[in-house]
Amino acid sequence: MSEGIIQISVFLGVTLLIAVLTYIHCKGKGHREANQTKEYFLAGGGLAWYFVAGSITLTNLSTDQLVGMNGNQMALLALWEFSAVVGLIILAKVFLPVYYRYNCTTTTELLERRYNDKNIRAVISTLFFLGSALIFCPAVIYSGSLFMINMFDLQVNIMTVAVAFAAVGAMYAIFGGLRAVAVSDTYSGVLLLVMALVVVFVALQAIDYDFSGIPPERLTLIGDDESPIPWHTLLTGMIFIQMFYWGTNQVITQRAMAAPNIKEAQKGVFAAAGIRLLIVPAIIVIPGIIAFKLYGDIGDATYGRIVGDLLDPSLSGVFAAAMAAAVLTTYNSNLNSATALYVCDIHQAYINDKPNVPKLSGLVTALLTVVSLALVPVYASAESIINLIQQLYGLLSMPILSVFAVGLLFKNVHANAAITAVIFGVLFYGAMSFEFSPLHAPFGLHYIHLMFITLLSCVSVALLVNALVFKQKPVFSWANTAEM
Repeated sequence: MSEGIIQISVFLGVTLLIAVLTYIHCKGKGHREANQTKEYFLAGGGLAWYFVAGSITLTNLSTDQLVGMNGNQMALLALWEFSAVVGLIILAKVFLPVYYRYNCTTTTELLERRYNDKNIRAVISTLFFLGSALIFCPAVIYSGSLFMINMFDLQVNIMTVAVAFAAVGAMYAIFGGLRAVAVSDTYSGVLLLVMALVVVFVALQAIDYDFSGIPPERLTLIGDDESPIPWHTLLTGMIFIQMFYWGTNQVITQRAMAAPNIKEAQKGVFAAAGIRLLIVPAIIVIPGIIAFKLYGDIGDATYGRIVGDLLDPSLSGVFAAAMAAAVLTTYNSNLNSATALYVCDIHQAYINDKPNVPKLSGLVTALLTVVSLALVPVYASAESIINLIQQLYGLLSMPILSVFAVGLLFKNVHANAAITAVIFGVLFYGAMSFEFSPLHAPFGLHYIHLMFITLLSCVSVALLVNALVFKQKPVFSWANTAEM
């Protein structure tokens, strides 16, 4: 039997096994749930802690992480993962108690409750929706397709693989809802983490554990001013990036809000933090560093190349299945969450408060899938996919976080003051971060510093507009202790 047939046979077999296990677990569950919205988007509140942990882990850990971060070929990128642990702890101890207290289906529902205004919920939901549609969904599909092409040395157009990924991912999201997504995430996550660790050890053996000859700047965790993560950014914007991503991002928090209770949710989040601390940093940087010694600077092609070269055919087939599952689960997680935001925060609020949730969700998912595929060529032209994602999402992250910060910390702030701050923040950050702007990188500041400046500016604008335009004095009132 040829090597290629072995790889493909193992790949198809493992992929089918994950699908069958997911079907068996989900069969017959949720069909009697009276609340379609809760069942479809929160799995009926029935996710055990291990499914919460597994879904959070694999929703974040996909080819945009493994391909993009290893593509930088330096240890410094591990700082994203170490700081993510702090973000997860903040989610568990700060945000989750508030979401459960207000019985939220979406993170943005909290904003409506705190500002007493449905429009601010719709505005922020739209931004999150656009982030998934224009940034994360196409990036995941592109990076997954690139990995498969490099690993199997496929002589096909990248759009061919992208269409296959998008179609299967959309079917998971349409027919299974969050329950199927979370269960498949967990099964796939266990497989992916095991296989990613195998890649680390095989790569280390390939260089006989000898890192000599690799430039010191690729091995250090202390970045200078010219590195992707200068050390001083850890003191400003980094923690707020993680707070936004893990604490307010619907794609992540939706899994934690689908547990039966707050204790089960926190247990799952802490388990995800443990995985993030002990396993993820190694698998997203070590193969890339070793690839630099073996092949030189090959960018985003790194991970597919080293896996394809170093794993034997049977193992590479298993790994391909794990990576395909990671692509699908991250993709369909973004689809499900984006659809939840549209259905719960926009459609039910302004169009029809009692829609056929599965049917409407299917239509929205199909539209998102088409948009994702249309944007794959844009990401294919990027120099570094992970850096592009971080820069683009900076347009949304700090302005959105400012709305949550003001809403959680204060009462008596007008919703339109917060919305004004969001609009200001998007324009302000865009003016400072994109090269075509005359205000690009003032004083040579790194984009992570610019995020911190944007956050402070947005909070200040919200409070100033609230006082000067709406003549309201904010009252400090932390949401977790405030009366509902």
